[in-house]
Amino acid sequence: MAGVWQQPFLNVFRHFKVDEWKRSSKEGDVAVVTDKTLKCTVYRVRGPVSAGNYIQLPKTSTQSLGLTGRYLYVLFRPLPAKHFVIHLDLCTEGSQVVRVSFSNFFKEFKSTATWLQFPFICETGTPRKGVGSPGARWTCLQLDLHDILLVYLNRRYSHLKSIRLCASLLVRNLYTSDLCFDPAVTVAEARCAKLPITPIPREMAFPVPKGESWHDHYVHIRFPSDSSKTPSEAVQKSCSPSEAARPVLRLLPHPADFSKPVQDSLALMVQKRGPTASRQAPSVPRPLPEVSVSCERSKVSSVGGPSGRSQEPLAWVETTDKHVASDSLHVSVHQTTVEPTAPEDASPQESPGRKQNQQEVALGKNRFQQRSFLPDPVLRLKGVIGFGGHSTKWALWTRDGAAVVYPCHAIIVVLCVNTREQRLFLGHTDKVSALALDGSGSLLASAQARPHSMLRLWDFQTGECLSLFQSPIHTVCSLSFSDSGEVLCGVGKDRHGRMTVVVWGTAQVGRGGEAVILTKVHSDVDIQAFEVAFFDETRMASCGRGSVRLWRLRGGGLRSCPVDLGEHHALEFTDLAFRQAQDGHILYVCSRSGHILEIDHQRMAVRCARRLLPTQTPGGPLPQKQTFSSGPGIAISSLSISQAKCAMGSEDGYLRLWPLDFSSVLLEAGLGDHQPTLPAEHEGPISSVCVSPDGLRVLSTTSSGHLGFLDILSREYSVLVRSHAAPVLALATESSRGQLATVSQDHTVRIWDLATLQQLYDFASPEEAPCAVAFHPTQPTFFCGFSSGAVRSFSLETTEVLVEHRRSGTVQLRGKATASRVCRCHRGAITGLAASPDGSLLFSSCSRGSLAQYHSSAPQCRILRVTANVVCQEACPSPSALVVSGDSHLLAFVGPSKYTVTVMDTASLDELLRVDIRTLDLAGSCLDSAVAVCFGPAPPGHLLVSTSSNMVAVLDATSGRLVRELSCVPPAACSVLALSGDGRFLLTAADRAIKVWDYSAQAGPGCQVYIGHSEPVRAVAFTPDQQQLLSVGDAIFLWDVLAPSEKSPPGSVQGSPGAPTTCEAGLGTRQLEDMVSGANGLPRRQVPMPSQASPPWLDICARPPKDHDGAFSMSDESRGPEGLRQASGPPVLVQKEAGRAGDGAWGAMGGPWDLGRPPNPRGWPSGLRTDLAAPGRQGMVTYRTNGEPKAPAGPGACSTGRARAQPPTRPDSYRHFTARYKASLLPKGLSFPAVGDERLHLKAVMGYNGNGRANLVWRPDTGFFAYTCGRLVVVEDLHSGVQQHWLGHPEEISTLALSHDAQVLASASGRSSTASRCQIRVWDVPGGSCRQLLSHHDTAVQALAFSPDDRLLVTLGDYGDRTLALWSMATYELVSSTCLPEPVYGMAFNPWDAGELACVGQGAITLWLLQQHGGDVSLQVHREPIPEEVGGWELTSLCYGTTPLLYCGSNAGQVCVWDMCASCCFLAWEADDGEIGVLLCSGARLVSGSNTRRLRLWAVGAVPELRRKGSGARSSSVFMERELTLDGAVVSAVFHESMDMGVVGTTAGTLWYVSWAEGTSTRLVSGHQSKVNEVVFSPSESHCATCSDDGSVRVWSVASMELLIQFQVLSQSCLCLSWSPPSCERPEQQWVAAGYSDGTLRLFSIPLIAMELKMHPHSAALTAIAFSADGQTILSGDRDGLVAVSRPRTGMTFRVLNDHRGAPICTIQSTRREYGDFGAEGVDLWLAASGDQQVSVWVSNWLQDRCELVDWLSFPAPALTEVPSCPPPSLAAFCPWDEALLVCAGLSVHHEVVFYSLCQKQVMKKIPLPFFAVSMSLSPGAHLMAIGFSAERVLRLVDCASGAVQDFAGHDDSVQLCRFAPSARLLFTAAHNEILVWEVTGH
Repeated sequence: MAGVWQQPFLNVFRHFKVDEWKRSSKEGDVAVVTDKTLKCTVYRVRGPVSAGNYIQLPKTSTQSLGLTGRYLYVLFRPLPAKHFVIHLDLCTEGSQVVRVSFSNFFKEFKSTATWLQFPFICETGTPRKGVGSPGARWTCLQLDLHDILLVYLNRRYSHLKSIRLCASLLVRNLYTSDLCFDPAVTVAEARCAKLPITPIPREMAFPVPKGESWHDHYVHIRFPSDSSKTPSEAVQKSCSPSEAARPVLRLLPHPADFSKPVQDSLALMVQKRGPTASRQAPSVPRPLPEVSVSCERSKVSSVGGPSGRSQEPLAWVETTDKHVASDSLHVSVHQTTVEPTAPEDASPQESPGRKQNQQEVALGKNRFQQRSFLPDPVLRLKGVIGFGGHSTKWALWTRDGAAVVYPCHAIIVVLCVNTREQRLFLGHTDKVSALALDGSGSLLASAQARPHSMLRLWDFQTGECLSLFQSPIHTVCSLSFSDSGEVLCGVGKDRHGRMTVVVWGTAQVGRGGEAVILTKVHSDVDIQAFEVAFFDETRMASCGRGSVRLWRLRGGGLRSCPVDLGEHHALEFTDLAFRQAQDGHILYVCSRSGHILEIDHQRMAVRCARRLLPTQTPGGPLPQKQTFSSGPGIAISSLSISQAKCAMGSEDGYLRLWPLDFSSVLLEAGLGDHQPTLPAEHEGPISSVCVSPDGLRVLSTTSSGHLGFLDILSREYSVLVRSHAAPVLALATESSRGQLATVSQDHTVRIWDLATLQQLYDFASPEEAPCAVAFHPTQPTFFCGFSSGAVRSFSLETTEVLVEHRRSGTVQLRGKATASRVCRCHRGAITGLAASPDGSLLFSSCSRGSLAQYHSSAPQCRILRVTANVVCQEACPSPSALVVSGDSHLLAFVGPSKYTVTVMDTASLDELLRVDIRTLDLAGSCLDSAVAVCFGPAPPGHLLVSTSSNMVAVLDATSGRLVRELSCVPPAACSVLALSGDGRFLLTAADRAIKVWDYSAQAGPGCQVYIGHSEPVRAVAFTPDQQQLLSVGDAIFLWDVLAPSEKSPPGSVQGSPGAPTTCEAGLGTRQLEDMVSGANGLPRRQVPMPSQASPPWLDICARPPKDHDGAFSMSDESRGPEGLRQASGPPVLVQKEAGRAGDGAWGAMGGPWDLGRPPNPRGWPSGLRTDLAAPGRQGMVTYRTNGEPKAPAGPGACSTGRARAQPPTRPDSYRHFTARYKASLLPKGLSFPAVGDERLHLKAVMGYNGNGRANLVWRPDTGFFAYTCGRLVVVEDLHSGVQQHWLGHPEEISTLALSHDAQVLASASGRSSTASRCQIRVWDVPGGSCRQLLSHHDTAVQALAFSPDDRLLVTLGDYGDRTLALWSMATYELVSSTCLPEPVYGMAFNPWDAGELACVGQGAITLWLLQQHGGDVSLQVHREPIPEEVGGWELTSLCYGTTPLLYCGSNAGQVCVWDMCASCCFLAWEADDGEIGVLLCSGARLVSGSNTRRLRLWAVGAVPELRRKGSGARSSSVFMERELTLDGAVVSAVFHESMDMGVVGTTAGTLWYVSWAEGTSTRLVSGHQSKVNEVVFSPSESHCATCSDDGSVRVWSVASMELLIQFQVLSQSCLCLSWSPPSCERPEQQWVAAGYSDGTLRLFSIPLIAMELKMHPHSAALTAIAFSADGQTILSGDRDGLVAVSRPRTGMTFRVLNDHRGAPICTIQSTRREYGDFGAEGVDLWLAASGDQQVSVWVSNWLQDRCELVDWLSFPAPALTEVPSCPPPSLAAFCPWDEALLVCAGLSVHHEVVFYSLCQKQVMKKIPLPFFAVSMSLSPGAHLMAIGFSAERVLRLVDCASGAVQDFAGHDDSVQLCRFAPSARLLFTAAHNEILVWEVTGH
C-alpha cells in the first residue's frame, strides 16, 4: 500500500517542488521560459557541456525519489542541432542501482551490469508543409521501466531513485504512473468514441488545434517499442507515401555490443498506429529485437476525421518463450510478420508466395503472427579450446589453487585443474589483453584490446560483471590488483604512443558503485611489467627496457623513482616479483640477458645480481645444470616467487625451480616432457610462470599456446590446454570415436577428443599449410587437403610415428596418426573436401578450378576422375564450398563462375543442374553471387545457397526452383552453412556472429544470434549426435543445443518409437456419429460394456482413424504433446478387443491414456464400464466398476502394440530409477543354517543406495527412520545407531513409502531372473515382518504412495512399464491398473482429499479422481497441459501445498504453482539451474532439490494471495531463505512439518541431516559411490579403512561404523589398500598406503589427517599393496605383473621384481617370521599371486637388501567355457592357524580351495566349491573361511576343520570382497558399493 499515494499518476515536478529547488538541484544554465507551442512555462536546460548543465531530482545522491510507477512520461523537446542526455537511476528488487541513459549523442547501444546507454537517433526525410522538424517538436517519451530492466538485464524493477535532465533540451514536466496512457487521445474523445484505452489526463495533455491531428504537431515514443520491424521498414513500409518522409526517432542497439544475454522476453504488442497501418508488409528477419519506435500514429487518430469512424483496437500478440540461463553471448530475435488485410494492399514488390490469399483474409486468419524459438536461447556455450589471443602471458591461479584463470581470445576461462571443467566469463567483444585477480580471489579485472580499451570488473564467484568502463589507454597491456582489491593499476600506451599508468579505485564496485580514476600518469620509460606491492597498496614497481622504477600513490598523485642499476642500466627487463624478507621487502627483476637482480625495496638499491648461463661445451652431448656466472645468458621471460622457491621461465623452453639463494637448480623441466628432470623437446619459449598459493605447483604458458603446470612433489608436468597458434580454418567430426579434426593457419592439423576437449595427436607441415579436412564416415581415417594441392589420407589406428619427406615439403607427425596415401592431382590450393556419407567416394576441389573424385572405400584411396575448370576459381577455402547430399547421390559446389551453382551426380560427375544466382534477385542493384552451399534433408530435397546479397536461397535440388528465401542482415554475407541432421536448425556464420534459424518453420522463420568469437567464424558443424554445435575461428567453441529432441523425427514410420498409434480399421460416417456427441453437444447415449472375464482395452483417439474417408473434420490449431491434432469437440471413444496387459491407448486432451483393470479383483465388484465425463469438461474420462455384461468389440480399434513392442527409451530425467547392471544371478540350492546355528549375524550396513529414488522415510514424532541399501531395508535408531535389517527382496530396492499412521511400510524392487514381475513388499513396522507380497509391474517401480486415509496404495511403473496400479490395503488386492502412454515422473495424493491423485510427466499434469458410491468405484482422469508461460519443459516433481495449491518442478529448474480449483497454472519462477527432482511443502515453506546438488528453502507464504491475481501474479514475493550444496544430486528428502529439519539422500550414497535454523548439513549415513576394492584394519581394530573406484579412501570407527576421515583423489580409482603394522621405532605412527589406477602410491597419515607422500613406482595401475612386517617397506604390484619395493620414508623404489610380468598381480601378503628351514635367511615371508594362476613365495630382509625365492606354484588355467567373461582372480593367503600352509583359490581347473604345505611341497587338502571364488578370507580365530562367488550373490562360510558349510544372503551382487577383522569377531563383506558387517559367533 506504500505506493497508493502515487496513483493514478504523479506530477514529479509538483510533488518535489522543483520551482523552489529545495528537494531538487540545478547546475549551469537552467531557466524558466514560456513556450509558445504549449502556451505554458517550461524549463530550459542549455550549455556547451551536458554534464555541467542539468536538473537533478532529488537534490543529493544519498536521497531517493522512491517512485514506484511502472511508466515514466518525459514531456520534453530537444533543442535543434544540440545534444541532450537523460539519466535515470533505477533500483532493482535486489537493491542494485542501474543507470539508464538516453541521448542523441550516443552512436550505439552499450550495456553493462549497472548501465544501459540507448542512442536516440532521428532520421529525417523531407518534412511536409507546416510540420516542424524533429528538433522543433515536443515529444512524449514513455518509458516502461519494468520492461527495460527485465529485457536487458533480467532484473526486477523496484523504484525510480533519481533523474538527471542534461543540456540541451526544454522540459515541461515528468509523470509516473502504472497506467499506459495514449497521449493522442483525450478523456473526452475516449468517452465519446467509447474506446477501450486509457486516455491521457488533461494535466499531461499537449494542446491540439481544433480540427488538426495530434501527430502533426507532436511525437510519441514508447520504449521498449511495440513494433518489431527493422529500421528500414519503419520508414518505407509503415507509412503511406504522403507520410513516408516523416522523421523516425528510434533507439537502436548494435549487435556486437550486446554484453549480456536477453534473459526474459516480453509480451510484444503488435498494433496499427494510424490509418495507413493496413499497408504494412511482412518484415524480413532481423538480427536484434527492435528496441524502440517513434513517430507513432494513434489507433484513434481518425476520430473526427473524414471517415468519422474509429478503428478497432488490435489484440495483443504475446510470446512467452522463457529464456534459459545461458553461458553464451546471445541476441534473441523475435520476428513478427504483419500480413496485409487485403490482397490489393500488398506491396507490388513482394514475391507472389508471400501474399495472403482471399480465403485467409475473409476468415481473418493469421493477421498478425509472431514466431520465436523454444527454448530461447537454443545454444549455450559449454567449453572452448584455445589459449591466449592477444597475448600468451596471462594465466593466474585462483585463491585456493584448484583452478586456473586464463583468456581465450574474447572469453575468460576458469579451468578446474583436477576435473578439467570450465567456467566461462562472457562479455568482451574483442581479445582480452590483460587479467588481474585480487588477493581474496573475489574480484577479477580484465581488459580487452582495440582502442579504446574496455575494462570489466567481475564478481569471480558468481561470474557477474559488476562494472564496465573505458580506459584512457588505447590497449591495456598489464593489470595489477592490490591485495585488498581496492586499487587497480593498468599500464599501456595512449593514442600518442606515450606510456601511461592509470590507477582506479575499486572499493565501491562490489557495493553498486563504479570504478573511479584516482590518477593518471604519463611516463617516458618503457614498462614491460607492473605490479602493486602485496604489503602496501600505495606502492608499486615496474620494469622495462633499461629501467626499474618504484612508484607510490600519495595525495591523489602517482610518483615514481628510478632504481640505481649501475652497470645493469642497459638491460631489457621482462618481469618482476616482490618477496617478504626478514630485513624488509625484496624486489626480484629478471632480464632478457639472463640477469636476475635482487633490489632492496627500502633502499632502492641492487643488493645482488646473478645471471643464468648454459654450460654446454662445444661438441658436448647434452647441456648440464645451469649456473650463474659470466658469459652469454639465457633470456628469462618470467619469474614467480614463493616463500622458499623461485620459478623462472626462459625462452629456451625450460621451466626452472631455484631456492631463493640460487645455489643450485632444484628442478628443470622442458615443457614437452612429462619427466621434468630430463631435457625435452621444447614446445616454444615460455611466456609466463606463476607459483600456486600453496607453493606446490608452478603454472607456465608458452608462446605456442600451451598452458600447463608442474607438480613439485611428484615432479610431473601436466598440460592443461593446447591450442592452435593461428586462426582455425576448417573442422570435421567423427561419430564412432567422438573426435574432432581441425586445420589452422599455424600449419598444423590436430585431433581432439570431444568428450574431454583434450588434444589426442597432431601433425605439422612447415612448408605447406593444410586447408581442408574430412573424416571417412566408416573407417578410422581422415583426409586433409593442403595449399600445395596435395590430398593426404591418415590412419588413426596405426601407432607408428611417420616423418614423410616430399619434394613439396616435410610433414612431421606427432601422435597416433600415419599418412597412408598422398594424392597429387591439383595444381592449386585445396578449397573443398567432402566425403560421401556412405564412405565410397571422396571429392576435392582447388583454387585452379579442378574437381577430383576418389575411391575412398578401398584401403588405398585412388583417383577415379579429374575434371578441369568446373569449380569457381575465386572461391576461398570453406567447409561449405563442396558438399554431398545425405543419400550420397548429389554433389554441389559454386562454379564454374561465382554466379552459378552446379549439381552433379556423384558417381558419374554428370551435370544434373546449373542455377544462375543472378536471376534470383532481379530487383537488386548489383549482380548476386553464390558464397556457400548446403544440402537439406532428403525429403523434400532442398539445396541451400547463401549469396553475396545477404540472403539464403532455398532451392529445389532437382529443378532449381526457388522455394523460399531467408534474409540475413548486412554487412557480411554468410560464408558458412550447416543444417542439423533432422532438418530443424540451420546455422549461418557471417563475420563474428553465428545465427541459428528455425528451418522447420516454413513461414517467416526466426533466428537467434550468438557472438563470442573475436575473429570471423570460419566453420560451424553439428556433432554427430546432434546434441552439440562446434564453431571455429579464433578458437574452437563447443555449444550445447538446448532444444529437446523431436518426438517423431522427419521420416519416421508408424510403429517406430515415438510414432503415433494408428487405427487398424476405418469407420464409416455413421459409426463416427454414433461414437461422438452430435452438434447439439449432448453426451453419448450408450457405451460399450466389457465382460467380467476379459475386459476390453478402451482407446480414446483424438484424430480420425486411418484411411477414413467419411465426413469428419478436425481442428488444425491445437496440438497435443505427442504432436497429434486434437479435436475441438469431445474425444472419440473407440472400443478395442481384449489384448495383453501393457497395450496403450489414446487419451483425451493430447495424449494416449489407456484405462484398464486387472482380471477378477477380489474384494471389489467385478466389471468395468467406461464413459465420457460431463460435456463441459473435455479432458475428463470416467470409468467405474459394476457388473454389466461385455459388449462386442467394434471394428475401429486403435492399436499401440507395434509402438510398444519397441524397447523403451529412458527419458532424459534423473528422476527415473535404473537398476545397476549385475552379471551375477540369484543363489540356488543354498545351504542355509538352522535357526540358532548361524555362525554369522548381520550387525550393520555401511552405506545408502544413492541409486534409488525416494528410498528414505522418517517420522520425527515416532522416530522411525528407514532407508535402503541394495536389497535390504535398513531400519536405524538415530539415537543409538542400532540397525534392523529387513531381508526379502531379490533385487535392488528402488523406492519406499510409509503410511500416514507409520504402521505400514511399502518397498519395491525390480524384476529378478527368476520372476517375470517386480516385487512389492508390505511390511509391518512394529513387528518388522512382511505382511504381503504384491506383484504386477514388469520392469521396475518408479514410485509408491499411500492415500491420506491409508486405504489405498498406488504403485507407478517406470518408463519401461508405464502402468499405474491401485491396491486395496484392506485385502491387498489390485483394484485397478492403467496403462500410461508416456513415462510419468512422479505422483502424489492430495493430503486434503483422499480421492485425488496427481501425476506429472511430459507436457502435462494428470489428475485421477477416485470416487466410491457403495460398491461402485469411479475413477476420473483429467489432463491439463503445461501452459506456454512455463515453457516446453517436462515436469519432474510435485507436492501439494496449502489447499488448493500444487507445486511442480521441471527439468529446466522452474517451479510452477497450480490452482487445482481453477485447473490453471498462475505462477512460475526459476528455482534452479538443473532438473528439480524433489519438492516438499509444508505451510509457508517449500524445499526443492535438484541434480545440481543444491537444496533450497523457499518462502511461499505469499503464494495463496497471489492466486487471486491469476495469470497476472508475479514471483517477486517468493524468495529463497536458505541454500545448501550437497555432495550429489538430491534423490530423497523427508522434512519435519515445520520444515526446520529433515533428512536428505543424494546420489553419492550419503544421507544428510539438514537444519535450516542453523544452516548446517551433517552426515548421518555415508557410503561409497562406486565399487569397493579393499577393507583393511588398524592393528588395534579400532578403525578400518576402505577404498573404492570413486577415488576415495575412507576411515571408519569400527565401534560406531561412522565415517571419520575421507581422502579423495579426483579422476582416479583407488584399487588397493594397506594399513601399516605397529612400528617399534614410532608406535604413534599410523599410515594407510593406497594404490591408484594411474600407477601412483599415496601414503596417508591417520593422526595428521594428511597425505605425507606421493610416489609413482609403476607405470600401470596398482592392483595389490602390502607393508612389510616392520612397516618400513612397501610391496606393490601392478597390472603388468611388476612388483616394486619402496621405502615410505624416502619415497624411493629400490627394487623391482618382474617374475610375474605379463599378468596382473592379484594378491600380495607379508608376514614376519625367520624361515631358516627353507634354506634362506630372512625376517619376512611374503607371497605374490598373479592372474596367470601362479604364486611365488619369497623370504626377504629388506634392511640388508636380501630377497630370495622360496617356492613357485603354477596351476593350469580353467577352460574358457567355464569362465565366459574373464578368468577368476588368483587368491592366495598364508593360513593363520598353520603358518606352513598356503591356501589358494581360483588357481585350479576345478572349483575348489587348495591347502598347500610349504614344508612338504604338496597339496594337503582340497575343499570343493560350487563356483569359482572371487574373494576369500581366513579367520585368525576359529578355522573359518569366508568365500564370495562370481556367479551367485551368496556369502559362504566354511568350517575348514569339519567341512560344514553355511550360506548367507543379503548382498545385491556377487561378494567381491571378504575380510575378517584381526580379532576374528567381525567379518566385512562388500558387493559393489555396499558393505555389510557380520558378527561372528563362536570365534
